[in-house]
Amino acid sequence: MLRIHFTPRDLARVTVAATPAPLWEVLLSLHMLQQTDGRLIFDDWRRYVRAKVAPDQMRLLLELTPPRGYSPDFLTPAEAAPDFETTLELALSTPRQRIREQLELLSKYRPVSPWTRELARGERSSLNKLGRAIRTYHDAAIAPYWKSIGTHVSADHAHRGEALSRHGVDRLLSTLHPRVRWVAPVLQVLDMHDRDLYLDGRGIELQPSAFCWQVPTKLRDPDLKPILVYPIHHAPGMLRQQSMEDCPSTDALSSLLGSTRAAALEAAVIGCTTTELAKRCKISPAAASHQATVLREAGLITTRRAGASVRHEITQLGIWLLSGHGSSRQPASTSPPRLTA
Repeated sequence: MLRIHFTPRDLARVTVAATPAPLWEVLLSLHMLQQTDGRLIFDDWRRYVRAKVAPDQMRLLLELTPPRGYSPDFLTPAEAAPDFETTLELALSTPRQRIREQLELLSKYRPVSPWTRELARGERSSLNKLGRAIRTYHDAAIAPYWKSIGTHVSADHAHRGEALSRHGVDRLLSTLHPRVRWVAPVLQVLDMHDRDLYLDGRGIELQPSAFCWQVPTKLRDPDLKPILVYPIHHAPGMLRQQSMEDCPSTDALSSLLGSTRAAALEAAVIGCTTTELAKRCKISPAAASHQATVLREAGLITTRRAGASVRHEITQLGIWLLSGHGSSRQPASTSPPRLTA
């Protein structure tokens, strides 16, 4: 069992990421590719990826990412970055000594191969080869599903935000996951190696993930920024490919609901008041209230009172509708603020 020890300062610095982390999704999806769990959710995705990624590229990545046990921390940088390419460059610029140390640790779980030995020497050519392999894999396994992943992660963020705003950080931590227990001031993560992690005022970032399965995970090095990656709610059909041919004028969701109502549904992914909904959709407050009423009566959003205003949030049915009708548009707000305790 992992025991994460909080101080009062740490409780004030708990954040929940509003968007998925590209390299965490890459790493955890590589784990899922080597397993047979979650067949109803991942099998179609597995078949697609195996058909798309060349075996030689896949081999390089699988040597670094055993399905269970340790994967090198440098593959998932702790530093925040705005997009996949920037995050990948952070990973590839990890100091050579740190890469070497982490690959030595990996050798306890995976036999050393000529490839991992080459990478441990820190040669630029080997890092470039790793970068090409990750890009190739990402383009096949993650990018086509990114809108669907983002929709579900944003909905999880909204759900955690409600728990935090209505009931405080205790409710947020105690309802994080069935395999996580909050016994203040310690967060107990079952099924992880027996150790203690003292936050010492650094706080912790909670990162929802589509490819995290059954149990949360974290960076191994206790000196790195504390991040706990946890699974979002999984259900069959959640991984939907985004058609590259979709555009706002032909988007299926807009055709079904109308462009304004489709935008209102997307805005509800991260939750919003009627005034915020009007601003995001560029319509009047009265029109926003009408759109919210229609969506609520269709079971696509819920509305609850929050102080002097009301707050609209997407339902599971609304999530399915959005993720099943991908568009080239991003959600109405692509970078909502992280939730902070």
